[in-house]
Amino acid sequence: MLLDSIMFRIIQISENNSKLSEGFKISHKDVPWVAIKGMRNRIVHAYGYVDISFVYDTVINGIPEMYSKLKDL
Repeated sequence: MLLDSIMFRIIQISENNSKLSEGFKISHKDVPWVAIKGMRNRIVHAYGYVDISFVYDTVINGIPEMYSKLKDL
């Protein structure tokens, strides 16, 4: 259940990413916008199988890195 919740939150992050303007994304090129969307696609389109190592790496490395870039915006 915890893993499902984590993956759902990652999907939500990506969905909100899609609502940002292109101008905002261009002005903050240091944030991996395409990778964020790619992670969502891996989870949503895995059709029942998601490589947990990708999720783990995202939670441990990707999200803290992204947060440090976004917290001051």
